[in-house]
Amino acid sequence: MRRLKMFCLTMLAVAALASVALAVEKVATPQPTQNPPVATAKAPPLPLLWKVSDADNAVYLLGSFHLLKGDDYPLSADIDSAFAASDKVVFEVPPEQMTDPATAQKFLAAAGYGDGRTLTQVLPAALREKFARIVAQRGFSVAQFDGYEPWFINLSLMLGMADQMGFKPERGMDQYLMQRAATGNKPTAGLESIDTQLQVLDASPMDEQIVSLKEFLDKPLEMPQMLGDLHSAWRDGDVARLDKLTREEMRDKTPQTYRMINVDRNQAWLPQIQVMLDGSKQGSTLVVVGALHLLGDDGIVGKLREKGYKVERVCSACSEQQLSAL
Repeated sequence: MRRLKMFCLTMLAVAALASVALAVEKVATPQPTQNPPVATAKAPPLPLLWKVSDADNAVYLLGSFHLLKGDDYPLSADIDSAFAASDKVVFEVPPEQMTDPATAQKFLAAAGYGDGRTLTQVLPAALREKFARIVAQRGFSVAQFDGYEPWFINLSLMLGMADQMGFKPERGMDQYLMQRAATGNKPTAGLESIDTQLQVLDASPMDEQIVSLKEFLDKPLEMPQMLGDLHSAWRDGDVARLDKLTREEMRDKTPQTYRMINVDRNQAWLPQIQVMLDGSKQGSTLVVVGALHLLGDDGIVGKLREKGYKVERVCSACSEQQLSAL
């Protein structure tokens, strides 16, 4: 179960890849709208939102969940206010790269082997046989997946499970805010390119990819509960619980993947965010990234606080204890 949490976090921490994978698999998905459907009346999720200020402007840091349900909307009024107060919205990847037809081709290229190996060759015999039995039940063979690395198989399995639970990438917070920015003609940008994200995912150590696939295939019935727990912690705005379920597990069990997915990317993004604050006559900016990137000692929130910026959580519906977290 502990490694299962690591796997799901790894997949969810990579912004927008879920929607790209669905496009590659030719799953028909509706375009995001400014007002996603609301299945039932629920209180809006408590936002993972921080305001970082210097003398003349601010950067709002918003922790996203990349797969959401219809009843996760509407969002908190605090997010609406931060969006309205910002002159620009910055995502992990520029929105225009997400709609570029070449992106799906790049994704498939990254999912393949560059050294001539196949999935059959890299999987241990017992795991290969288990995977063969599972895909055979659905009318497929291992040979149909031979060209793809284990991380792509993991991602596809997770997406299929999440879809059955009602989670949709087109309903993810980042996708929703991209569409809202486009509708309102608000400028957007990205902290990194889709090429960089694909390189990070593709560079994941092969042994860790195999472990993740094994855990999924060994305990598939535990995966829905795990994803539900992560989503619940995010909806509750529970920083400590989300950090425990995700970042701490990943850091302790897979330090190489943690460094590549989280630490290195955060370090690359920090100078860009500082420019948003320190540049002359800069307006305020809303930065939307996966919630993982805001948590803990390696998170962007903590790093900016260490550099002396004023950092405060923005959550009008939170308790004092929640506001003091992180």
